Amino acid sequence: MTRSELKIGVLALQGDFEAHLQALKEIGIPSIEIRDPARLGELDGLIIPGGESTTLLKLLGCEGMEAIRRFGRRGGVVLGTCAGLILLAHDVRDPAQESLGLLDATVTRNAYGRQVESFHAVGQWEGEENRPLEMTFIRAPRIQDFGGGVTVLARFKGEPVMIRQNRILGATFHPELTADRSVHALFVQLAHEAARAPSEKVKEAAEPCQQ
Repeated sequence: MTRSELKIGVLALQGDFEAHLQALKEIGIPSIEIRDPARLGELDGLIIPGGESTTLLKLLGCEGMEAIRRFGRRGGVVLGTCAGLILLAHDVRDPAQESLGLLDATVTRNAYGRQVESFHAVGQWEGEENRPLEMTFIRAPRIQDFGGGVTVLARFKGEPVMIRQNRILGATFHPELTADRSVHALFVQLAHEAARAPSEKVKEAAEPCQQ
């Protein structure tokens, strides 16, 4: 399978999903808008964009959340940015809210300030001789803690701002709102590797929805 044959989806219920679609287009990767989580089975990778995490929760509902949870647990590649990271985390604080639990991390909502305090900055990729990474922070969460199976991918002023656990990626910032496409390139690379790997064929019962 070539990179251009990958099936990449961007959750398009709310938030800045169009910017992610454009970012993928700029690196030669076609992608589709995902409004029905039942279509996740078609995908090699999914991006959960920034926006408002509580609104995304309401729009997804129990069945949508469970569909994404199954996709991630079965080896699907997922990138969550800002609010997307909040949904992926195991523990959300200030205030607490439901989440997918796909990333063994604790995050605090809106830790970088209000909308008017948004800012653009340059951080660094971890372990790559301080290779710069452009970042835009908008009411961004902060990664407070994470488990032993989580790897830090990037930092800003020493703080972890992008992490990975297996095929799940989470960033506190908005890479799609910068000219730097290295985060999307990494996501596509992981999706390509996963698509070429033997199918994992994981069987698990769906958790009952509690409305």
